[in-house]
Amino acid sequence: MEKILKFGGTSCGSIASIESVLAIIEANHQVKSSFAVVFSAMSGVTNALLEAGATAASKKTLEPTIIEALEARHFEVIRHFIPVTAQSQVIAQIRTLVNELRDVLKGINLIQEISPKTSDLLVSFGERLSTALITAILTQRGLPVRFLDARDVVKTNQQFGKAEVRFAESNALIQADFNAHANEIALITGFIGSNDAGDTTTLGRGGSDYTASIFGAALDVNEIEIWTDVDGMMTADPRKVAAAFTIPSISYAEAMELTHFGAKVIYPPSLQPAFAKNIPIRVLNTFNQTFEGTVVSKVSSPSPYIITGISSIDELALVNVQGSGMIGVAGVSAKLFTVLAKEKISVVLISQASSEHSICFAIDPQVASKVDKILAKEFAQEIASGDIEGIDIQRDLSVIAVVGEGMRKHTGVSGRLFSVLGKNGINIVATAQGSSELNISVVIEKKDLSKALNVIHETFFFSQIKTLNLYLVGAGLIGKTLLNQLVGQERYLEKYKGLRIQLVGIANSRKQLINPAGISIDQAIELLDSDGESASLADFVEQIKRLNLPNSIFADCTASKEIHQHYLGLFEANVSVVTPNKVANSGPYAQYAALHQTALSKGVKFMYETNVGAGLPVINTLQGLIASGDRFEKIEGILSGTLSFLFNQFVPGKSFAAVLREAKAKGYTEPDPREDLSGMDVARKILILSREIGLKLEFADITIEKIIPSACEAAPTVDAFFEELDKANSYFEAMVNEAYAEKKVLRYIAKLENQKISIGLRAVGADHPFYQMDGADNVIAFTTKRYHDRPLVIKGPGAGAEVTASGVFADIVSIGSYLS
Repeated sequence: MEKILKFGGTSCGSIASIESVLAIIEANHQVKSSFAVVFSAMSGVTNALLEAGATAASKKTLEPTIIEALEARHFEVIRHFIPVTAQSQVIAQIRTLVNELRDVLKGINLIQEISPKTSDLLVSFGERLSTALITAILTQRGLPVRFLDARDVVKTNQQFGKAEVRFAESNALIQADFNAHANEIALITGFIGSNDAGDTTTLGRGGSDYTASIFGAALDVNEIEIWTDVDGMMTADPRKVAAAFTIPSISYAEAMELTHFGAKVIYPPSLQPAFAKNIPIRVLNTFNQTFEGTVVSKVSSPSPYIITGISSIDELALVNVQGSGMIGVAGVSAKLFTVLAKEKISVVLISQASSEHSICFAIDPQVASKVDKILAKEFAQEIASGDIEGIDIQRDLSVIAVVGEGMRKHTGVSGRLFSVLGKNGINIVATAQGSSELNISVVIEKKDLSKALNVIHETFFFSQIKTLNLYLVGAGLIGKTLLNQLVGQERYLEKYKGLRIQLVGIANSRKQLINPAGISIDQAIELLDSDGESASLADFVEQIKRLNLPNSIFADCTASKEIHQHYLGLFEANVSVVTPNKVANSGPYAQYAALHQTALSKGVKFMYETNVGAGLPVINTLQGLIASGDRFEKIEGILSGTLSFLFNQFVPGKSFAAVLREAKAKGYTEPDPREDLSGMDVARKILILSREIGLKLEFADITIEKIIPSACEAAPTVDAFFEELDKANSYFEAMVNEAYAEKKVLRYIAKLENQKISIGLRAVGADHPFYQMDGADNVIAFTTKRYHDRPLVIKGPGAGAEVTASGVFADIVSIGSYLS
């Protein structure tokens, strides 16, 4: 015998799926393959039978609805596949089985009870019906098939629900049966067997897989094919991790670990007879027959990845037993797990502190209350004496298992796992790792499960590419420019930085749009207009928190004075923030400190290089000097592009009002130029720099000298302001003439020295670093312990959408490097 094929419930669940099953069997027959086939019940039938049994036992009258629906479902298949002239015989065969099923239900209804023995007989009808049906169809198609009721050859003990197979007897019966029917294809009922009394028994979870394994081992086949509805075993659950892909080859041990922690494709314990004989198991997709699927064997083929797969159990409770009285006391663990075993409570994971101060273990949350009562009773004396502090149970948890034999050959796997979880704000409640280094298990909060699975999968299977999920608020000039820059650099970022920036949310003052699957960056503005909902910043931020996507970055490209109020909540939700908006960092110092401390404690990044000097490397340079131990003596800067332009152009012979009109016409100033001339923007920037070097200064600590006379400030309109400015021409003319007479120029300078900030017009000579200026450039000079005689000068464009957007872009890339 070459192989055993096994088809699960979904493969037998509909007319379309049965068509695929028939095609697979016929294809094997055409190539003269020697094989047998095991069938499960149609999908949903076993549950329907159990429901029918429970209903029959609990009600005084028998409800025929479930059985009528089951009969109709099988008859529909007959009418589709069997010629009309042959239908009556097959319908009679199926009806005989259904009538027998009705008799069983009547018996249950009469005694108002369903025993394990009766339950096994009841559910056996699912496999018996599906196998009989497909046998009839293939017989009509001319294949040499025969119906084999597994109860005739698979012999078990008396335990119903999960019977133990008596292999010596079963193997002999199977071999004799197949020798007697060597030229026929056996179509076998999965899941069922019988005991010495001839009573029907079932084989427990994965029963049809178990049947395939029993027959495969007895007949020494070359391979067992498990046909299901997915492309083999996957690197993760594709419903939770969209990037999951098929594992081509996996070892028995790896498959055992993955399925223990939630992978549902196969149930390796049921395949143990085949494993014992080193028979490979191939997991294939009934609906994608050309795909090679997964081969499960004793030793897997070499893999390019450190790990093989990730699985998870979504619902978990963690029980913690701790107390100083446990230290050095023998038998505590034995007592604990003996009582759990006695109560048939399965433990998923165990972790014990090396100090013996605590033992924690994971269980199904449905038995958590029961466990609490059992342990409270068992350890009542120790709790009363204080040796054990109590029984603590945490709910709403999940466990993730990272599995792979490749971990034995690589160092730092645990560190890499914990690091990526930590950087995404995922708290590890408990962890366990066996000495075989085959599995690292971590218990986390259930709310973080999807995020954790995705970041782990990306880290270990797509480590060359890190995906950043970007939310952009502000689709004005800077926001649009940033999007254009992102489009232009996509290939470069992937190839040279290992980063993929995925826009998942965008908002402006009118509309907002979020799509976790990604928004086309080059069409983002159009999609926002066409598909966006009415804007609500609070709702937008709440959606970000609710989605809880890995590697999330919030880019605030607005000038809003309110949006910073959401930064703290974003940090708490483990979302990094990038912004050119100065409001957050220049507000009350307590707010500034809270933001920075929260970002640090949550392991996220708060990036704001563009707060001072737009795209100039001011903040990074300053932070680098501090980190390396330098000390600041003085910071001076021309920090306004508008005021830089004004005083670069204002020379003797020119009217200050005329220069200001020129700047306004070029778009350098605010609509009301007094906002620029007030020095408030400059004050915010120098305040931020002062805080970056550790000074706890407030806005009120800044001295700002006025540039314009009071009459200009008080003018009711912009036009009136310019009229007053014309009248004050002599005031400005005197200042510039005096400076030039001394061979100096006027510059609007912010200075931080001796923990004092002053801002105002200064006349500087040729020996000053601010003497030579062009256009609207910004310039900053750092005088430090190291740069004492000649200050460190940073100079360049300090405003403009292109340079500001590029600074935001650079901050995003920096966060990506940190996360990688």
